Amino acid sequence: MFGTMFWNLGSKTTKQRDLFNAIGSMYAAVLFLGIKNSTTVQPVVDVERTVFYRERAAGMYSALAYAFAQVTIEIPYVFAQAVIYSVIVYAMIGFEWTLAKFLWYLFFMYFTFLYFTYYGMMGFVIPRTRIPIWWIWYYWACPMAWTLYGLATSQFGDIQDKLETGETVEEFMQNYFGFKQEFIGVVAAVVVGFTLLFAVIFALSIKKLNFQRR
Repeated sequence: MFGTMFWNLGSKTTKQRDLFNAIGSMYAAVLFLGIKNSTTVQPVVDVERTVFYRERAAGMYSALAYAFAQVTIEIPYVFAQAVIYSVIVYAMIGFEWTLAKFLWYLFFMYFTFLYFTYYGMMGFVIPRTRIPIWWIWYYWACPMAWTLYGLATSQFGDIQDKLETGETVEEFMQNYFGFKQEFIGVVAAVVVGFTLLFAVIFALSIKKLNFQRR
């Protein structure tokens, strides 16, 4: 669906609106599929949680062992999802076929889908209207901000083609979005960090929290 909606946009780098459309396709894809992962995992975790509480009360389950198993089992499934999605959509959108750029694309897609899955396992996704106003401004605390930074920079951060305004794609990315190619390693580390953070929070929550207590 996303491949047909944004057909061959990745190869167009002569106008600003082309970049907006291509980056918009990245954002729409990771947000749609990420939220889908986050919400579809919750009913499964909810059913399994009943068994977990019963077995833990009987002293049969270790909370950390259970959490480790839950986290680990998602890794190959999400990887398969990311590979299938990336190969199909990357080709249809028309991004540049170089090994490095494709692997970066796959990397950010994989860890984004993974942290969304763990985010769903942590609990319910809070809608924007429920978030206190002092949290709205914490842009850099949002994993999606880092994902978009990484995806956009890995695909357009080093392109020297000139836009209709006269500036290069690389200059536009830096001046308009603040996306810099030299920070892609840092961005990659932060995305991995979010993935690990959500997995650890899930594990600690399983160990410490028990909503069956009266």
